[in-house]
Amino acid sequence: MSKNGNIALVHGAWADGSCWSKVILLLQAKGYSVTAAQIPLTSLADDIEVTRRLLANLPGPTVLVGHSYGGAVITGAASLAQNVKALVYVTAFGLDEDESLESVAKQGPPPAGSAAVQPDASGFLWINREKFHEVFAGGATADEAAVMAAVQKPLSVVAFADKQGAPAWKTTPSWYLVCTDDQMIPPPAQQFFAKRMNATVSSVASSHCPFVSHPEAVADIIASAADSLT
Repeated sequence: MSKNGNIALVHGAWADGSCWSKVILLLQAKGYSVTAAQIPLTSLADDIEVTRRLLANLPGPTVLVGHSYGGAVITGAASLAQNVKALVYVTAFGLDEDESLESVAKQGPPPAGSAAVQPDASGFLWINREKFHEVFAGGATADEAAVMAAVQKPLSVVAFADKQGAPAWKTTPSWYLVCTDDQMIPPPAQQFFAKRMNATVSSVASSHCPFVSHPEAVADIIASAADSLT
């Protein structure tokens, strides 16, 4: 894959496309064409459809990247997108067919950060603002975490329970960045996802938001995936 290829970034819950700001600049400096999706977080099907529309507008080979819940989105979106040649999971859910975030969460002890997640009366999940820095964005500056908490985009309870379709990682080369200080997705779960998909694995001592605290590590694994396709 040449430096003229595409990189498409998909955010997870409690974030939006701007969460990738530091990574986007690093990848652009390396010569890649970078686009970040803005998914609604209303259902897995909705989020996959928005991502597929984005992919349809990207000519040529594309590396599709997902963070957290965005891993479930890229797993579904890439299954019918022939231009996606590599998948990168950044401390992300690598679900198998018929699994959901909810079903996977029940397979082990709850992560520390789950206690800070609160539902509202409209069926959306939020992170308590006072706990946001500690459980979600550790490693970010206080100012960065305050802004992220203020603009957080909630995840629908529906999306949390939606089941994964046929997973693209079974047929598409995959990379996985394990974040060893993550309080939202336990590192053993990340390692399980990575091993199951036979991913090329890197790790970083980061919270759930490495794109803020360790953007170079995120950009490096994405570039490795892209460069492997040349």
